[in-house]
Amino acid sequence: MSEWKKFWIILGVFLTAYFMPVNSLRFQGAIIESFAMLNDYAREHVLLCLVPAFFIAGAVAVFISQDAVIKYFGPTAKKWVAYSVAAVSGTILAVCSCTILPLFAGIYKKGAGLGPATAFLYSGPAINVLAIVITARVLGPELGIARALGAVVFSVVIGYLMHLIFLKEEKENMNKDASMFAHEGQNDKPLWKTGIYFFSMVGVLVFANWGRPMQATGLWATIFSMKWILAAGFLAVVLYASVKWFNKEERDEWFSSTWGFAKQILPLLFFGVLVAGVLLGRPGHEGLIPSVWVERLVGGNSIGANLFASVAGAFMYFATLTEVPILQGLIGSGMGKGPALALLLAGPALSLPNMLVIRQVMGTKKTVVFVCLVVIMATLAGVVYGTLF
Repeated sequence: MSEWKKFWIILGVFLTAYFMPVNSLRFQGAIIESFAMLNDYAREHVLLCLVPAFFIAGAVAVFISQDAVIKYFGPTAKKWVAYSVAAVSGTILAVCSCTILPLFAGIYKKGAGLGPATAFLYSGPAINVLAIVITARVLGPELGIARALGAVVFSVVIGYLMHLIFLKEEKENMNKDASMFAHEGQNDKPLWKTGIYFFSMVGVLVFANWGRPMQATGLWATIFSMKWILAAGFLAVVLYASVKWFNKEERDEWFSSTWGFAKQILPLLFFGVLVAGVLLGRPGHEGLIPSVWVERLVGGNSIGANLFASVAGAFMYFATLTEVPILQGLIGSGMGKGPALALLLAGPALSLPNMLVIRQVMGTKKTVVFVCLVVIMATLAGVVYGTLF
């Protein structure tokens, strides 16, 4: 880092501290909100969401051969296979924009092509079956169907556009790493053991985070009532497999890889949650940006309203399923149907903490392009939907 850059950083920190409006009630409330959001995040998402996701990502890095990732998700893989699998991943993983990050980092670092990896990154939190069902019931079947179709189409289109935009760089990386891929050792474990192992870890992640449905009866309610039994059953399989199917060296490597993902991702997530809390606050609470501003700017179906909804959704943090009641309140305050869809398509898949981690994994340029593609496509989808409905 150059001396001038250090100087400007120090000057920026000094000016921020000097002009900080510490006596403003709104500023004081925003600071409290930032720590309240961090507290909610730590209580609701770290132990049950992120920790299982870190272990899955660590297992991908250790127990899945690089050749297998390259075969199904790499730059030379069959496009219809890679994008099909990536596009429907959210139907299995009921995760938020932050929980998907360790899984994305795991397959991307293992050699997955940029297109399928970013398709997976978008679809993981966007195509949540329970969230789509609740959207249809609470906000109307048209919006639920539009969200489901938009999320599937977006994941494929965004992934493929990322592939095309950075095609030259992908080819260079593939040629540069070809020798490494060729000498990658194969996992000698039987395929059925590896499959059961990963399926069980995903089972722990899914059922431990199964949300309470709106109705007290039916399939979703039955699963919710048994969530801890199901999660415990899958956890028992994971523990058995870890002890019986893997040796100490493999387990140590797994834990080391898991810890590596945690060190890389958690500090950025916590910092991003604090910033998001200061700016926007929790649902129903105020940050530095008054919620009435948001309500006024997302009425009607103009391009500006849809763009603002997309950008606001991209920077806000939505825990799984919380976007529905938030949108219900905004629609009641005058939000248009188009901006509502735009926020649904941009919000769950992105957040400020999410962007900070993505930047560290795949660089600033790719992150900016990915975020811009999500915002632009969500805006266009909102305009079209608002015009038709």
